[in-house]
Amino acid sequence: MIRVLFVCLGNICRSPMAEAVFRHKVKAEGLDSRIEADSAGTGSWHIGRPPHEGTRKLLDQKQIDYSGMKARQVKGDDFSHFDYIVAMDRSNLDDLRAWTGARTVEQGGPELFRLLDLLPNAKLKDVPDPYYTGNFDEVYELIDAGCTALLEKIKRERL
Repeated sequence: MIRVLFVCLGNICRSPMAEAVFRHKVKAEGLDSRIEADSAGTGSWHIGRPPHEGTRKLLDQKQIDYSGMKARQVKGDDFSHFDYIVAMDRSNLDDLRAWTGARTVEQGGPELFRLLDLLPNAKLKDVPDPYYTGNFDEVYELIDAGCTALLEKIKRERL
């Protein structure tokens, strides 16, 4: 099983959106028995809460399932459980690298990167936080493109 963890700050806007979008894409390709996804936050403010209303509204419009999702914080064993840990921005990536002790894939660590690093022509490298901007549509477009690129990367490298 290939495991992917999406990470943002509070785990209510960007990372649950990425988890839901990625799961949707994985299922559409019939790979849900081979790839699983989860999401978490670097902060603890929203533990146990469902995705943000703006995320839920957008996912409902796109008919993408997010049932059962509850915010959680990144924990130590995530670094041994997941193959890919995908940060939404540089700050989250820096926090994740500090927690994992900068362990490389060769040293048994997960592959850590920002989602938009997979889009070489993207003008942005950090997915903006819609908790502050309210622009869930822009975030969805970036996440959708990034998740497509991530699935292609996994298929190319691991399947």
